[in-house]
Amino acid sequence: MARTLLVAGLDGSPAPHWQHWWAMTDPTALPVELSTPHRPVRALWETELAGMILQHPDSVLVGHSLGAILIARVLTNWPQLRVRAALLVAPAETRGNDRIGHFGPVPENPLPVPATVVASRNDPWMDYRRACDLAALWGADCVDLGNAGHINVAAGYGPWPLGKVLRDRLLRRAVPAWPAVSRSEGKGIRT
Repeated sequence: MARTLLVAGLDGSPAPHWQHWWAMTDPTALPVELSTPHRPVRALWETELAGMILQHPDSVLVGHSLGAILIARVLTNWPQLRVRAALLVAPAETRGNDRIGHFGPVPENPLPVPATVVASRNDPWMDYRRACDLAALWGADCVDLGNAGHINVAAGYGPWPLGKVLRDRLLRRAVPAWPAVSRSEGKGIRT
């Protein structure tokens, strides 16, 4: 099974957030530790996530809020990174937001991997229509959770089994894992 990298947003995803629950209940899951979760630094976060992807190639990325935007930025800026798929939950709008405005603009290019956006009709961080429009621009499916707030603890989301179901669906249509090449097989290859 592919490794699942959990990417939190602003202020992290401490217990009882669904990402914390996921990390505790899924042996393939690994939370991505980002510096300064209360004061995100775009270039630093991008580098940290790209580094984790390099350490764990062929992973599925699962991001919440600003973590979803971070994933879109990294996949857009470095499409050569070996990622199988991306689950982007309740992406956060950066425009007009004092705490995360510097993280923009939100990328609007197609993502190089299969992706699903999970959106809420009453999310205070991003309008539902905007989330679905981003999904279309990214070439992603858009899952409507109805009135689910920001799909976080405040909205009643601790354990969230549907997230794992959506990840598994993505894996079924994901980019195949890249074949491993031993050092001896790579000798003599010129580029």
